Amino acid sequence: MGKDKEQIMVEILFGESSAGSMKAAKCENVEYKNGQPLWIQGSSDEVICLGFMLDMGYIGEVVDSQYRKDFIYSMYAKNQWEQDEEYDNELKKLGDVYAGELVRLIRFLEGGEPVRIWYSDAPYSRCGFYHVCSILKNYPNEVTVVTQPEHVVKKNVIVSYHSWNEVAAEEFAGFLGNERKLTSDEIRMYAEMWGELVLENAPLRAVVNGTVLSVSEDFYDFIIWNRLTEKPVKECRLIGDILGQVPIGIGDWWYAARIEHFIRQGKIKVVEDSEKKYARLIKGYL
Repeated sequence: MGKDKEQIMVEILFGESSAGSMKAAKCENVEYKNGQPLWIQGSSDEVICLGFMLDMGYIGEVVDSQYRKDFIYSMYAKNQWEQDEEYDNELKKLGDVYAGELVRLIRFLEGGEPVRIWYSDAPYSRCGFYHVCSILKNYPNEVTVVTQPEHVVKKNVIVSYHSWNEVAAEEFAGFLGNERKLTSDEIRMYAEMWGELVLENAPLRAVVNGTVLSVSEDFYDFIIWNRLTEKPVKECRLIGDILGQVPIGIGDWWYAARIEHFIRQGKIKVVEDSEKKYARLIKGYL
């Protein structure tokens, strides 16, 4: 028996982890507690993951270009702990998977389905949101957004969030109170913002004081240099400390890429090498 058309709600997210949690959060029969839904009505098939990492790399080409697919692979491949050929092949297919998700989104839009976008201030998410608006401007579909708050209070405890990747499946329904309709004027505005970023075509984009800016690829380098000394440290420990102390929504792969860049330049020394790059012992030259 098919699902009633009015029950369909397409959920758009921009990270693998958050999309996976959302798929688990979608439920055909939603239970309620104190008048609030415990899950989100619908099916996991309605979840679209556009994990194109659009805050990083050049964006002059379309998002499903071979350049973008190769870039996505290069980023994910940096944090492989094991030389697993099967896993490596899966990573190589990720760009195609996201391209397929884009096709699915277009199909939903052409079918007139409403969409709900979940975005945060994490650079990859904001860039993904702007890009999606550049597509949505061409369709009359109803669009709503759920913007992630900086924090929520839970039983007298303040919980801070930096991206939807930090939210568990059973928590998503609790954010539906933040949902609002996105007007056609807003969609056009965000689409124009994306168009400006594409024209600038910088190697990196960052969120500064709530604004997405095109920046140079060394923009985050100071974060590495503030923590790297002449005392040897495992690369995974250094990156882990950065992610824990500076949670700005930048993936570990970007820091790994920059560390690799500085190793090639001779500015970071590999004290003890390893086939698993994250296990290398490194130090800075002062």
